[in-house]
Formats: sequence, C-alpha cells, structure tokens
Amino acid sequence: MKNARILIVEDETIVARDIQMQLLELGYEVVGLATRGEEAIAMTAQAKPDLVLMDIQLAGTMDGIAAADTIRANTQQRVPVVFLTAYDADDVLARAKVTEPFGYILKPFSSRVLHSVLEMALYKIQAEARLREPNLYSQAILDNMADGVLTFDTTGAVVSTNAAAKRMFGFQPGDALDCGVSALVPPYMRPQLKAFLDQVQHRSPSLGTSHTREIVGQRKDGSVFPLSLSVSKMAQQGQARAFVGIARDLSPAQQGAEEIHQLAFFDSLTQLPNRRLFLDHMQQALLTSARNGQYGALILLNLDHFKRVNSTLGYDMGDLLLKEMARRLKAIVNESDLVARLGGDEFVVLLSAVGQHAQAAATQAEATVTKILQELGKPCSLDGHILNCTPSLGVVVFLANKQGLQQLLKNAELAMRKAKEAGRSTFRFFDAAMHSAVVAHRQRVSDLQRALEQQDFLLHYQMQYDQNAQPIGVEALLRWQHPLRGILPAVEFIALAEETRLILPLGQWVLEKACTQLAGWSSNPIRSNWSMAVNISPLQFAQDDFVANVMAALASAGANPQRLRLELTEGMLLQGGVEVMKKMRALREQNVQCALDDFGTGYSSLSLLKTLPLVQLKMDPSFVRDLHTNANALAIAQAIVALGHSLGLQVIAEGVENAAQRDLLASIQCDAFQGNHFALPVAVGELPLPQ
Repeated sequence: MKNARILIVEDETIVARDIQMQLLELGYEVVGLATRGEEAIAMTAQAKPDLVLMDIQLAGTMDGIAAADTIRANTQQRVPVVFLTAYDADDVLARAKVTEPFGYILKPFSSRVLHSVLEMALYKIQAEARLREPNLYSQAILDNMADGVLTFDTTGAVVSTNAAAKRMFGFQPGDALDCGVSALVPPYMRPQLKAFLDQVQHRSPSLGTSHTREIVGQRKDGSVFPLSLSVSKMAQQGQARAFVGIARDLSPAQQGAEEIHQLAFFDSLTQLPNRRLFLDHMQQALLTSARNGQYGALILLNLDHFKRVNSTLGYDMGDLLLKEMARRLKAIVNESDLVARLGGDEFVVLLSAVGQHAQAAATQAEATVTKILQELGKPCSLDGHILNCTPSLGVVVFLANKQGLQQLLKNAELAMRKAKEAGRSTFRFFDAAMHSAVVAHRQRVSDLQRALEQQDFLLHYQMQYDQNAQPIGVEALLRWQHPLRGILPAVEFIALAEETRLILPLGQWVLEKACTQLAGWSSNPIRSNWSMAVNISPLQFAQDDFVANVMAALASAGANPQRLRLELTEGMLLQGGVEVMKKMRALREQNVQCALDDFGTGYSSLSLLKTLPLVQLKMDPSFVRDLHTNANALAIAQAIVALGHSLGLQVIAEGVENAAQRDLLASIQCDAFQGNHFALPVAVGELPLPQ
C-alpha cells in the first residue's frame, strides 16, 4: 500500500531517523517521530496515521506495549500497531499479544522484512474494514431480537452481544460487556456454568447442537434473576473456537424463583450454602484439582459444647450463636472459597487452589485454621449474654482424590474427632505426617520470632580484597545463635523470615548493627577506609520508608554514608520499576552506594543497567566456581568484567575458593575478590588486625 502514512515511535533518535529513511525509500509517508508513549498516543489521535511502528523500550515511564494498548482502546478508527523491538522474551511477547498487534519485527532487520510486515499489516486492516460492513447489518437484526444473544470464546470472554442481552444484564446500550461470561451469574453458580460449558465444548455430538440449562443470572448491580441459557459451539476444523448463547429472562414465568433457589441451596438460618450446594462445589473442586494439579483443603468444624447453650439458654440463643459463627467464618475466608452449614452446629470450609505441593497447601490451610480458632474463640455478646464458644476442626488436603467425595468427608470427620480427643479448641490433619510438618513449621516461626525478640542474632564479616591483595571492605552476613543448633547461616532461615515478613525488623536490625560497626572503625587508620556491604531483602526495599530507615540507621550510629554499600538483586531492580529508580537516586544523593548482587543469574537489560545509579557489579559465584572446567563460564566472567567497566562500575567476584581462580579473574581485569580463599566469614573479633 504505497503512500501509507506511518508514525514512528522509537526512543533512539538515530535509529528513528534511519527507519524514516528506509520508509521513505519504500514509498511510505512518515507523519511524525515520537520518543515517548504519551507522545505516540497524542500524535496518533492528531495525525491519524494508517499504521504505527512502535518500539517497546521508550523514554519515560510508559513503554510501547502500554502505549499500544491505549491507542487500541481510545482511537475511534482501528489503527494497526507493528512492534519493532530487540525483545523476544516470552513474557514480553505475552504482554504484547494482549494489544492485538498487526506485526512484530525483531531488530536488526532488513528493508525487505520491514516492507513485507508493513504491507501485510496494512492489507489486514483493509480486510477487517471490508468485513465490518456486513456485520453492521447482522448486528441490526440481532438488536431487534427479544432474546439476548451473546458470543464468547473458549476462555469465557464475551466477544459480542445484542441490545436485549445488555438490557437483560443491566448494561446501558453504549456499554461494552468487557468481562467473562462467568460474571453474568452469581459466584455460587459459576462452577455449574463452567461444567455446562465444558459439556457443550467436549461432549456436543455435532456442530450446531444446542444445549439448554436453566440457571441463575446476575445483573450489573448484583441482583439475580432466573435465566434460560441455550448454548451451541462454533468450530473450525472440528475444534471449538467460540460459543453462541441465547439468553431468556424467566422472571415473568417464574415469579418467586429467587426464593425457591434460596430455599433449595441455602441454609434458612445462616444464609450460608447448604449441604446440597456444598457437595456440588466439592465435586467441582475435585474435577478442577485433577485438571490443574492444584491442591485443595477441606476444613470440617464443630462447635464445642454447643448443646449446653441450647439446653441452658434455649434454642433461640443457640440460633443467634450459629448466625454469629457463620458471620465470622464468612469474614475469614476469601471470596473464591466456600463456607457452608451442613446441619446442627457443623460447618465446612472449602479452600480451592492452595498450592501445587502438599506441604505448601497444608501450610496455607493451617493459616486459615489458625484464623478460625482465633476469631470463633472470641467472646460473643448476644442478647445480654456473653458466650464463649470454641471450635474443633478436622483438615484434609486433597489432590483429585480417588477415594471420592464421601471418603474425604469421612476423613475430615475422623480428623475433627482427633481434635476433640486432644482437648477441643484445636485442629488435626487427617494425615499425621502432614500435621507434624505443619506443627514443626509453626514451631520454626515461633523460634524465629523469639530469636528476634531476644536478639539471638549476630553479624559475621567476610573480607574483600583488591588486585594487590589489600583489604578494601567486608560483607556483613547474618547469623542466628540458635540455642540448640548453634550458629546458623542465613540460608537456613531467610526464606522463613521472608514468608512471615519478619525480614522487615530483622533487616533493619542488620542495617543498624552494620552501621554501628562501620562507625566504630572510623578512628581505625586502616579500617576507616573499608566499605560495608549489606544485603537488602526485596520486601525491605519495597517499603515506602526504606530510604528513611537507612538514613536513620546511619545517623544513629554516626557512620559515614559513603562507606555503606547496599547489595540489591536483579529481580528487585526489574520488578520495582520507577520506584526502584527513585529510591536508588535518593540514596545516591545521600552518598549511599548501591551494588548489583549475583550478577549474571537474572535478566537485567543493558538499557536498565546504564540508567541505574550503581557503583559495583558482583559476579555470581557459579561463574567463578566453573572457571577451570567450563569455557563458557570464563567467557561470561570476562564479558561481565568488560560490561561493568564499560559502564564505569567496579566488578567484584564472589566465591573465590583458590589461587587459580583468583589468578584467572585477575587476568581478565576483575577489580576485587571475595571468598574462602582469602578469608572465611568470621565474627568482628576474628578479623585481621588491627581492629
């Protein structure tokens, strides 16, 4: 399509000019050049180009993918976007696909490739325009139908609707049903709808066959109504590609259907799902578990000594207590989980998708059980009486259980009886080994909390040396003085500290101790010039007051900020975005240095590295370990050193275990070294003199 008008969006001006020349030579008209996402959006609206050639990496905070998505959503006419980028990672491609691009060109590219992709994109947009014309007539016919008509894809996303469907589900004529079909039914009905659609997709004997089901619909405002839904599938080459649904509001013919449904599926006292609805959900949970490999958990609970309330205070008081317990249970669990009353004082909680590993699932279930014990155990003030009620709970973790639903319930009941035998107001897992593991995990958390309260931690220091074997600093390494197991390295407990968020007070303690030690060395003629490296947790760095906490630790100790070096990981820098940059710049303004730890194991982009206020790259020990046995490791180490130097950064190798490794690293101009070849991590009193 000659003379097509193209907008170029590229953050590198030289590259943009080169692309402009290529486009002009190919016969296209260039309507403008943009370097930022916001500029691209504005210029698209103003210039109305035939196509936008979009780089993903742009100047400013908005990248090309976000800009393309905004263009797709805001422009009245369909403006095709072709991405032009050096990125081919799966996650980038996945984000880009959501914007429905018309092409994806990887740099570097030839004029021939550029021309081919652009011509195909322009042809596709013309073809789409031709296809839309007859669709307008079809839509007019659909909008005059009394029944609602919806089309949705195999993921359940609504693709199109007619006017009657919008009215039926409470939307305005101009609204777009930008949702999944499951949003058109209440949460408790969604498992049944999914099972119905699965049946249509996988068991329909022939194309065009319609399946009808009476279900409950949900309007935009949350109100519900009886609904007849007839669904047939559309296919290509025998495979289902989409569904067509005919929806009919049954309210005129089924006055009172909501009340009937409530009586059929919900407990009249507590308004919780009843046994019938629970069994339906449980069966669906087992099928889902088999399909996605995720564990679920079943928690059966019984109120301790509930009969005493009925016998001493009357059944009305017992009913009030049951309603209060139901309210508390609903407040504890997530919306995706289910709380049901099976009868009497027996309740059940169904947790779905609690982990892909049994132990992780058990830990998640144990956290919910602990909340239930805490909340239900609180005194109840009911009708002038203060009641204390505790539950006993049985827990079963399941994964596509082959024993069946009834056996799972029996197992949960057995576990609940074990809890009552253990003294009530507690819980038991059906699997004894799993229960022991959960208890052990809880004990480790308790031990860690106690250690933090009693300050059973200390810092060891590992020396760092320059090319002349002169000490230039230390890395502070956390140790736990365990009363039974002795001194434990951080690898033994850091993951648990992260999981429980105890890493926040623990990380601040490390900062304060390291700064205090740094200040103590200020009068030492040798150690006053040493740097102090401190590892920073992602959770710790993400706190809004992180920079303030660092500066408070330095000020309190009277330490020199220029000697403090905070070690950050590649993952932290990539995930944090603009906030990471703000914090690092704020630290640099206060003369605090930042280093990139374990470099080479993540996915840092060069464009990101050149913008970050770093002073040091720390080579990951895995490259150092394999220097003599793996040519690739040596090549990577050499590349890391060259990259660091090109960015004006010092490069230090971590994990140097012998002289041969040190010599090889020195030969490729590595600046500094750390590892057991030079010194083991030791307490401050064991560091080389003078202290």
